[in-house]
Amino acid sequence: MKRLKSYTKLILQVLLFVATAIALYFILPGEPKFKYEYQKGFPWRHENLVAPFDFAILKTAKELEDEKAEQLQALVPYFTNDTLQKHESLALLRQDLGLDTDTTNSIKNNIYETLASTISDLYTNGILQFSVDTYTELNEKSEINKRVGNLVQKTDIKKLNSEKSAYNILLSARKNIVDAGNQYDWLNNLVLDRYISANLIYDRETSQKEIDEATQNLSATRGMVKLGERIVLEGEIVDATKYQLLESLKASYEKERGSDVNRYMVAAGKILLITVLLSLLFVFLILYRRDIIQYLNKLSFMLLLMVGVVLLSNFINTFPNLHIYMVPLAVFPIMIRTFFDSRTAIFTLIITTLLIGFYAPNNYEFILIQVSAGIIAVFSLNKMHRRVHLVLAALWVFLTYAFVFTALNLIHEGTFLSYNYTTLKWFAISSVLILLVYPLVYIFEKLFGFVSDVTLIEISDSNQPLLRKLAEQAPGTFQHSMQIANLAEEVILRIGGNPFLVRAGALYHDIGKIGRPNFFIENQAVGMNPHDRISHLKSAEVIIDHVKNGVKMAQKHKLPAPIIEFIATHHGTTKAKYFYLKHQEENPDKNIDANAFAYPGPLPKSKEAAVVMLVDGIEAASRSMKEKTHENLKALIDSMIDKKIEDKQLDESDLTFRDINTIKSTLLEKLINIYHIRIEYPDEKNKKKQ
Repeated sequence: MKRLKSYTKLILQVLLFVATAIALYFILPGEPKFKYEYQKGFPWRHENLVAPFDFAILKTAKELEDEKAEQLQALVPYFTNDTLQKHESLALLRQDLGLDTDTTNSIKNNIYETLASTISDLYTNGILQFSVDTYTELNEKSEINKRVGNLVQKTDIKKLNSEKSAYNILLSARKNIVDAGNQYDWLNNLVLDRYISANLIYDRETSQKEIDEATQNLSATRGMVKLGERIVLEGEIVDATKYQLLESLKASYEKERGSDVNRYMVAAGKILLITVLLSLLFVFLILYRRDIIQYLNKLSFMLLLMVGVVLLSNFINTFPNLHIYMVPLAVFPIMIRTFFDSRTAIFTLIITTLLIGFYAPNNYEFILIQVSAGIIAVFSLNKMHRRVHLVLAALWVFLTYAFVFTALNLIHEGTFLSYNYTTLKWFAISSVLILLVYPLVYIFEKLFGFVSDVTLIEISDSNQPLLRKLAEQAPGTFQHSMQIANLAEEVILRIGGNPFLVRAGALYHDIGKIGRPNFFIENQAVGMNPHDRISHLKSAEVIIDHVKNGVKMAQKHKLPAPIIEFIATHHGTTKAKYFYLKHQEENPDKNIDANAFAYPGPLPKSKEAAVVMLVDGIEAASRSMKEKTHENLKALIDSMIDKKIEDKQLDESDLTFRDINTIKSTLLEKLINIYHIRIEYPDEKNKKKQ
């Protein structure tokens, strides 16, 4: 039966890797790849290269930008001219002067003619709502297209006025009239801004249409390279000109050559590449993280996350307006580090980056930048139990992106003049997206049954309902659990392990005592022992049941599986020794079933659970000692740990002999501090003997 399960698990593991390989095959592009690798500023390390076919020379990004800027500079922006505005303003002026009712007043008619002439000129030239300088569309422009219906007329920008400047011109015209004679003072009562209103409105739609037509007509190429023409010689430095020729050949090769290559051979090469990289990952897991292979949920999570990152990168790379650097690839090793370890995170990062980088633009640059940023992300997030840690990690990742990109740019270009600052925008987006780690951790915990440090810290809070209940109903057990947590955490920090896991496990390991707290000595009042009223066999049953009850209680409260391991294994398969010996003493002639006094197990598998088992027994035994001397405590620790080894209670854990020695010395040191024991020096011992 066990062998059948092993074969079934092996088949599922193989199927997972095959499914991953198939998914990657369909995700990664299938076009033939340009076989030469090259970098600007470095020698050409291949044989002499001549053009294998005719191809167009692509313009550089800077050339396209300059050409686009030149085209845009030549375009004249469109403004809609509202011709009715002038007539409305003139009609309003006639009304305010009273000429609608008194047309024979020659003085007012003369004033109207003077002011109306100024207003007409202002509207004819054009009035903008704001000054010319505030319109970005008019930067470095000398004229505008003034559109009335289908008619378009060019107007010099110098003739345009804003509402404010037009008002000042009209104000000056009125002042000249008033200064000409004292009888015109009443003109000052006219509200001149009633006659000034913008009649030019920026025609965004028409202007954008002109811009689109101009930019769409830009050619992406300049000139041709003919078949057999020399491109670069072996050992020749790849300067900017040759680099652009090589980029043009590469683009043409990958786009055009797909029609005359053997598609089956390209597919075979892609399959071989995926197989090699996945095999490397499989070998790594077999050698260093066999537990990931053994647990299908862990393996599924890792492979699914890898496929997801490759899929997202390839998807983003298909959009011309987006850049592959915006993909938060650093999130991948952070997630692996959160649920596994740093070494696994870095190795899987390298494998995944190689898969993406083979098809990414500027392969070498992409792989170098992403691996550097990913490693920094792993190192900067060795702790993730505070939000600030994630923010700092995002900052470190961005700085790594920026520094490595700048270094490569300086090596390739030798100047900052051609530095592509817009790439920093994509690095910033990728770094900010690292903040998604917290919600992703929560989602993956629920989907795959994992437990992160953040969750361990949350459930270790003494205000959690189950711990609060333990403190209220079994205060002695709660204090004992706190003591175990402190001791076990100190031990695990010295031998290596997860201190958050060992602390949480220690706090919950005895929650099964909540049901019948008075049966455990740490909760008993003086002179009141319920075991005195029942048999030793029944007492052993009650004591042993706290493990089973604890597991049920933990499952009911949905505690993570790693925490339940501490509850189930903290006594292993040992016996309730006190009651077993008492029962033997009272029944010397009977054949006693030792299994009735044994804990159900299982044995601890993790280093953290094994430490809690050892610390639990030693701490409880040390409290019952009458003379807590250095020698007595050392003898107790040595004997209890050696007994656990002898009883094979640690066989399934990964504790080493070095770990055992560290555990012994650490517990001795801490218990001496707890019980305030002063070590007697040789001189003091001699005086006592005398």
